[in-house]
Amino acid sequence: MVDMDRISISLPTNLLAEFDEIIEERGYASRSEAIRDSIRDYLIKHKWIHSLEGDRAGTISIIYDHHSTDVMEKLTNIQHDYEKLIVATIHMHLDHDHCMEVVLVKGDASEIKELTDKLTSQKGVKQVKLTVMVPGGNIPQ
Repeated sequence: MVDMDRISISLPTNLLAEFDEIIEERGYASRSEAIRDSIRDYLIKHKWIHSLEGDRAGTISIIYDHHSTDVMEKLTNIQHDYEKLIVATIHMHLDHDHCMEVVLVKGDASEIKELTDKLTSQKGVKQVKLTVMVPGGNIPQ
């Protein structure tokens, strides 16, 4: 039998309600099992991102609450710190409160991961997704 630790977390009511709907839809026996699955998925994603090596091209998609204190300035400053990786940035207004930025990047995978981690950790950032590709000449035949 696997050792288990009991934890307590605080979640916004609407986030938990949506999670509970998915739990029911997917037929989980309990919230705990669904949370364990979610954590496993998160760990797999983290390991995959941190296993990337070499030259890569890709996008970092960011959704953030532009009312959050200084989030736009912080994201811009971070991007300026990585200007050699960033090819272009696209900004889109999603609604009154939220914006999306898509940052096109090209360079060393470890630096792209570092940039992604810094953007992800900012207060007001709701979601970040890194998508990477092998640059053209390096695609296996």
